[in-house]
Amino acid sequence: MMADAATELAPEIPFRCRRSSLTVLTSLLRNPLSAIPPEAFSEKLVLSRVAGRDSLYICDPALIQEALLRNADALGKGDTMRRVLGPALGQGLLTADGAHWRWQRRAVAAGFQHDSLTGFLPAMIAAAEATRDGWLDKEIWPDKTRPLDIGHEMMHTTFAIIVETMLSGSGDFDAGKVEGAITDYLEPSNFMFAYSLLRAPEWLPYPGRSRALASVGYLRATLGAMVAKRRASGQHRNDLVDMLLASADPESGRAMSDAEIVDNLLTFVTAGHETTALGLAWTFHLLSRHRAVEDAVLAEIEAVTGGSALKPEHIMALPLTRAVFQEAMRLYPPVPVITRQVEEPFQLGGVALKEGMVLYVPIQAVHRHERLWDQPDLFDPARFLGEAARLRHRYAYMPFGAGPRICIGSAFATMEAVAILAVLLRAIRLEPLTQEPPEPTLKITLRPKRPLLMTATARA
Repeated sequence: MMADAATELAPEIPFRCRRSSLTVLTSLLRNPLSAIPPEAFSEKLVLSRVAGRDSLYICDPALIQEALLRNADALGKGDTMRRVLGPALGQGLLTADGAHWRWQRRAVAAGFQHDSLTGFLPAMIAAAEATRDGWLDKEIWPDKTRPLDIGHEMMHTTFAIIVETMLSGSGDFDAGKVEGAITDYLEPSNFMFAYSLLRAPEWLPYPGRSRALASVGYLRATLGAMVAKRRASGQHRNDLVDMLLASADPESGRAMSDAEIVDNLLTFVTAGHETTALGLAWTFHLLSRHRAVEDAVLAEIEAVTGGSALKPEHIMALPLTRAVFQEAMRLYPPVPVITRQVEEPFQLGGVALKEGMVLYVPIQAVHRHERLWDQPDLFDPARFLGEAARLRHRYAYMPFGAGPRICIGSAFATMEAVAILAVLLRAIRLEPLTQEPPEPTLKITLRPKRPLLMTATARA
């Protein structure tokens, strides 16, 4: 699909990145995040050729908008995402293309309207309070010097919220097992990336493959049993499961099969709690190193609540708390790379993109790009307040993706994060176990290479 002449951008000459295939493959196996060309942090377009295949890194907001919005119909998810996510998520909202994606998106959109989301706030606050109380309960946690794995703690909290708000508090899930299964599936994803680049056969073994496949089997069987039980019971709980059971393609009238419902439930259960939990873990890490910002957040929370318990109506009145979470996701975007594959040739800023070409939007690089941000590596939540936020190009900041396929749960995740921060920060001070900077690693999502261990003490 060609862009209209009026919207075409001035021709850009892409920077040609010259790296050997061996260098790229080594980076993918060590940490796929390091496979992003260094030039992506300073150039608008970076052209790379690896293993006989051309790929283009798009790092300029206007060009990203041109590709992901105006030429969305010319792009597909591509072979890499199919190989990496397909076994777990099937043809759900995150992985499907074309008409199959569009009707699924319409089917669940109503559940993510503002009025529906505000109804979830009491459950979000309650889950945060349960985490707070667990940390402070002397019977549960008699040794206050025991370090907490903040990533794990946030996974547990956000999973409880997903189960309560989207699955009507289903008792069919073991949070620990689900979290472990998701981790087991994502752990060998670096081999999946490397094998896809080499076009290796999908049956080729790699470390962790058997465990990853077993985790998929567990997750799909658990959710499949829940869907079958709900369908047979005829119960209506006005949740995501009901919405998917009642959904139908407006053109053909075809309803979702149980397998398709499982595809979408897995998408929301995994992506829906994993990304927010990681964003929160990185937020707590940053605040522990910027106490002046933390003090300002605490002052805002106290001013809004008047010292009383956090209520749903307080959440939208905490702009600094929200800005802190947004800045954490700028520095550590939960999904740091968007991948697309050209299905129909088109022009991008004067560059001819051929069918089969792989496009990368390296969000990690865009969020720290030297042309887009003043002191890009500095933690500064003021970037998301007032005029600075209003004047920024929409496609310079994409923690939830961009274009028609922007994450449908972005508003849900932001409200959830603000609620959790407001409850936990005012009650507990977190101190990192070590001052050594954590190394982020790409496992589909941006995880710390080692657990973010912190000690917690009650605030006076």
